[in-house]
Amino acid sequence: MTARRRSFGRIRQERSGRYSAAYIGPDGKLHKPGRTYVHETDAEAWLAAERRKIDLGTWGAVERSDGVTLRAYAERWIDQRSLRARTKAHYESMLKRLILPDLGDAKIVTITPARVRQWHADLGADHPTRNAHAYALLHAICATAVQDEVLDANPCRVRAAMQTKRKRDVDVLTPAQVDRLAAKMPPHLHASVVMAAWLGLRWGETSELRRKDVSADASVLRVRRAVTYRAGQFIVGEPKTTAGIRDVAVPPHIRPVIKAHLKDHVAAEPDALLFPMPDGHHMHGDNYRTHWEKARAAIGKPTLRVHDLRHVGAVLAAQSGATTAELMHRLGHTTPQMALRYQHVAEGRDAEIAERLSKLVAGENK
Repeated sequence: MTARRRSFGRIRQERSGRYSAAYIGPDGKLHKPGRTYVHETDAEAWLAAERRKIDLGTWGAVERSDGVTLRAYAERWIDQRSLRARTKAHYESMLKRLILPDLGDAKIVTITPARVRQWHADLGADHPTRNAHAYALLHAICATAVQDEVLDANPCRVRAAMQTKRKRDVDVLTPAQVDRLAAKMPPHLHASVVMAAWLGLRWGETSELRRKDVSADASVLRVRRAVTYRAGQFIVGEPKTTAGIRDVAVPPHIRPVIKAHLKDHVAAEPDALLFPMPDGHHMHGDNYRTHWEKARAAIGKPTLRVHDLRHVGAVLAAQSGATTAELMHRLGHTTPQMALRYQHVAEGRDAEIAERLSKLVAGENK
């Protein structure tokens, strides 16, 4: 191996032919990048970046590139951001369950594209949306590390890993099917199906609704909060997006259902939840799911998800002639992509209706 003296640090060509670099830092200790380089110019670039940190007075900050682990960096990354409580809990959960078990103890500078690719493959293919969110979080953390000059480049380079493709089409119920599904739920949950379907609500929004959120004549529903369940506790915050804070006009035909529910199943206090547990607190998803699974099976929809009711409301609104902007407001979307998708689904269902009408005529002419 050969070494060459420099004004700052040293570069050495190893027996493998690759190049290593090192320097004595202001702390009097020898520092290395934790890797070797194919090209000497890459080793020189690393030394130049380290010298720049010393010159700028940023050397020795908490993000020391030669020793910090992904776990330590990721925890600081979260702490340094102004996140909603539910978003922070979501990030911490993904880190704990999906990222840190495999990558947490690795020094961040040693995490290569190949290692990220293997980690991503090991997540499996059964939960594409979950995997996309976890990958996006890791990508964001590493992108900040690049900005902080901890990393030379982002090792997250898996093609289309932050994109998901639905495994199945949206299962859109007809109004009659919505009524049948609601009728199969216990009386105190009947209105939860009707409201989610006709108003396009998320489950976190539905389960946080309170008496004060319904106008006196039940013509308007004020969506101001949502609730999530993380780490054994309910976290109440703003809806999923800023656009989620909205007033939703209630179709006249379901107002009597809401009024009856308020009268028969909701406490008189303004803060009383519309769909609480017997103790008055938020309903656990598992408790709701028990009734839901029985009801969906009873109407012949064994794979219907609670979130599909939101799709129902979106498509019904699109069929009624709502514009893209109107759909975005009603559903609390910040971008038009999903609204356009619902409009496309509605157009497709209208074509199906047209075909059925022709079949009726054909039947009469026989």
